Amino acid sequence: MNLPPLPPTGGETPGRSIVDLVNRQHRELLALLELDRSDDKVKSVIVAATSRHLCAEEQYLYPAIRAAVPGGEELADRELAEDQALLRLLGEEDLDSAAEAIRRHVAADAEELLPMLEQMVPPEDLIRLGNRMETAAEAAPTRPHPATPSTPPWNKVVDPLVGVVDKVRDVVTARTTYTRDL
Repeated sequence: MNLPPLPPTGGETPGRSIVDLVNRQHRELLALLELDRSDDKVKSVIVAATSRHLCAEEQYLYPAIRAAVPGGEELADRELAEDQALLRLLGEEDLDSAAEAIRRHVAADAEELLPMLEQMVPPEDLIRLGNRMETAAEAAPTRPHPATPSTPPWNKVVDPLVGVVDKVRDVVTARTTYTRDL
């Protein structure tokens, strides 16, 4: 992986592997889909959590797949296309179709992408990617923006800026965006 070197810490790299982080986010998304999707707060949280998750994957998971996995270009392109379609469904508030697309997304990552990444990338790099992805998810937009760039370097510049605008809108409108606030 082409990541900047870490400063010496005198031990193992702290943090959670990107594989563990993505799996945790997937479990959270699937749990949200089990809630009453007709509730406006639940809808808002599903849209926000999915938007943050997809944005962070676009910034770190897919570039890692491209760089480390044989045939990764095609896999990442396919996932990006599916993510854009999912973001459009979320924007249209078609949560029933979006729920099905989220389930397909989770299955594809769990069955195909994550096992290959885990085999091809050293554990320390997986942790470094996980740390970066966790930060990206917090800075990510809370609303779907399928027209924004979806590949580095532009998404790493645009997404945090759009995320700030979304977060201001969320505060002004008192929109719920985290599961813990349900």
